[in-house]
Amino acid sequence: MTTRGVLYVHSAPRALCPHVEWAVAGVLGTRVSLDWIRQPAAPGTWRSEFSWQGQAGTASKLASALRGWQMLRFEVTSEPCPSAEGERYSCTPDLGIFHAVTGMHGDILIPEDRLRAALARSQTHQTDLESEIGKLLGKPWDDELEPFRYAGEGAPVRWLHQVV
Repeated sequence: MTTRGVLYVHSAPRALCPHVEWAVAGVLGTRVSLDWIRQPAAPGTWRSEFSWQGQAGTASKLASALRGWQMLRFEVTSEPCPSAEGERYSCTPDLGIFHAVTGMHGDILIPEDRLRAALARSQTHQTDLESEIGKLLGKPWDDELEPFRYAGEGAPVRWLHQVV
């Protein structure tokens, strides 16, 4: 089964841009040339968006290929398909990588065992439940990436393939 997704490179130093393209090409098995524009939220960095199509699991391969590179902020999403749920990966230099399973409407689906563990930590006063749920939803990553998402003046228009 194939699925579609988008790679959002929110910020990358210029010297890292060709390496990002090579990593994406290695995962997709085809030559990739991204359209890079300046990222005003972090002067001296560049941003790009790339729509891809591939087998279910391609998003995780892309995230794995790009994770751990200092000064690289990115997100990878994939749409659900008949054989797999959708996925969202977010990565920042400070926080590392976040992964969430997403349903057909883009909602994050949190497994029962992760909710139980968050509740247990909050009951033993290790942390508060609101903070735990925020982590499960990727709030720290969203908070850090939000300025980079909105700083895309001049970014290409993204046409939807399907309206739900």
